[in-house]
Amino acid sequence: MAQRRESSEGEVSLFPFLSILACLIGALVLMIVVLVIAQVGKAEGRSAEDIRRAQEYQKMKKEIQERKELDVVLKEKLAELEELQKKAEEKEQQYVKLRKLLSSSKEMQEANLKISQQLQKQLDDLMTEIDGLKFQQEETKKLIATLTAELKKRQVPPDKKIPPVVVQPSGGGMAEDQKVYFVEATGGALKILGAWGAEDYRLSAQAEVVVADAVFNHFLLEVAKNPKALILFLVRDDGAGAYNNGAGRAETDYKIRTGKLPIPGRGVLDLAMFDKFRGKIPPPPAAAPAPPAPGTPKPPAAAK
Repeated sequence: MAQRRESSEGEVSLFPFLSILACLIGALVLMIVVLVIAQVGKAEGRSAEDIRRAQEYQKMKKEIQERKELDVVLKEKLAELEELQKKAEEKEQQYVKLRKLLSSSKEMQEANLKISQQLQKQLDDLMTEIDGLKFQQEETKKLIATLTAELKKRQVPPDKKIPPVVVQPSGGGMAEDQKVYFVEATGGALKILGAWGAEDYRLSAQAEVVVADAVFNHFLLEVAKNPKALILFLVRDDGAGAYNNGAGRAETDYKIRTGKLPIPGRGVLDLAMFDKFRGKIPPPPAAAPAPPAPGTPKPPAAAK
């Protein structure tokens, strides 16, 4: 029986190379999966909860706008109904007067036969107009009832409140000794948020008011005393103009560092995550004039 011939040369095994290659491919696949999962949790710097709240806000905003439009139409129809009722009352009064004229004595009717015929025609016309006005009133009432039902359907439930907006620090974090102050910028207004206590201070965002307001200038003057202080402007959807005026005053005249953080929706601001970084300043003096900005030359004294 023939025996198997043993190989005189050593065989080359590819198993170690293939195992290393498989491990490398597995590690790359794991890294790709981790990166994809990390990116799924983010959407333009907002969490899934923020996106959901923004979508709910847009939906509620649209419903409120539609409700306002329906409210305008309803007011117009109510005014039209009131006008129709006035016209109907006037026509009925004319009808009563004409009936009195027709119910006069027989001699008077014969003497004024022509006039009576004209009055009768006017009575017929008035009755036709009254019937038309009554029909219009009924149609208007039906339309008003339909609009009222639609308004009730679109009304936002009182228990469906706009969720609060949680303001979070940036990914880079903040230094332990850094103090931050918050100013909310909305359409045509600025609001200093709890800089000297629990109360807030609101002022108009017009340029001349921002320059002259005593409390706002006191706030900027006190913040400017700390070189590491930061004023973070929380800008609502309609607060771009207010932010420009407020931040421009702080940066140009007081040399204060400012930041900008867009705020989606109209919910109440939740600043709890900044509690250990929030700075406090002394309260503004009562009825104090606006202090001059640092570096501003004093006006010359009046000549005696």
